[in-house]
Amino acid sequence: MLDPLSEVISLLRPGTVFSKGISGAGRWGVRYSDFGHPSFCAVLEGSCRLEVDGHEPLTLEAGDFVSMSATPGFTMSGFEPVTPTQMDPHVAASSTEELRHGRQSGPPDVRLLGGYFVFGSPDAALLVSLLPQLVHVRGEERLATVVRLVNEESREQRAGRDLVLARLVEVLLIEALRSTTGAAASPGLARGLADARLGAAIRQMHRNPAHPWTVAQLAKEAALSRSAFFERFSRAVGVAPMEYLLAWRMAIAKDLLRRNEHALAEVAERVGYSSASTFSTAFSRHVGQPPARYARSH
Repeated sequence: MLDPLSEVISLLRPGTVFSKGISGAGRWGVRYSDFGHPSFCAVLEGSCRLEVDGHEPLTLEAGDFVSMSATPGFTMSGFEPVTPTQMDPHVAASSTEELRHGRQSGPPDVRLLGGYFVFGSPDAALLVSLLPQLVHVRGEERLATVVRLVNEESREQRAGRDLVLARLVEVLLIEALRSTTGAAASPGLARGLADARLGAAIRQMHRNPAHPWTVAQLAKEAALSRSAFFERFSRAVGVAPMEYLLAWRMAIAKDLLRRNEHALAEVAERVGYSSASTFSTAFSRHVGQPPARYARSH
């Protein structure tokens, strides 16, 4: 049986990765507006500053890895004061040529590999919301090895390239997420799983999504009082327990409906609804269209 993090990554179906080299020298700074797609950046050599909207500024050093689940606006720069150049992330993302910021000649002060993922799941936005908004990892050799492989594979046109990249991206995402699990980590599923008590409750939700869970029952699985569990879960995962359970049930339902292998009543039963009609009402409220129409459109 898959663990919860692997289940979410598998449903996302990461299949494509775009990456390119980025470097900066002298006085430089760039400002990107919201991008929306999950992105990543690995520092190959040197250092720079990163300021992501809604988060504390970071100093990135060689060997660091950063990923953002639904990339908000951010500023990247050297360490000298500068008015950043405005960049359109969609235009920048479409180019595969190496970007050089600041002084164009001479050795760079920093070299990075930047890129973004494209997920195959039409439900990507919901699933991405279960992941941390910002991941910053330092000194993880396994992660650095996977980044190097992604870089090499994305630049070669070898047989089986797309399949290899799809698998590497899955590994890259999981390695990044499980490498950042402390209390300072951004809220999300990985941080919740890293908490032994919360992890026990999350695994039960994934193991048996059809069970009529209550907050009190989940708190018992976590060996916590109801109020302590609710507060601890909400702080670590970023959503309330029943909100997380609903999101997970609907992700499963969407996947089953897209496959078109099960009757509506069976889908309803698998995700914890006593009848097709109560499931249809909940699904329509959550997704914005009835399950039958959703299945036809996908």
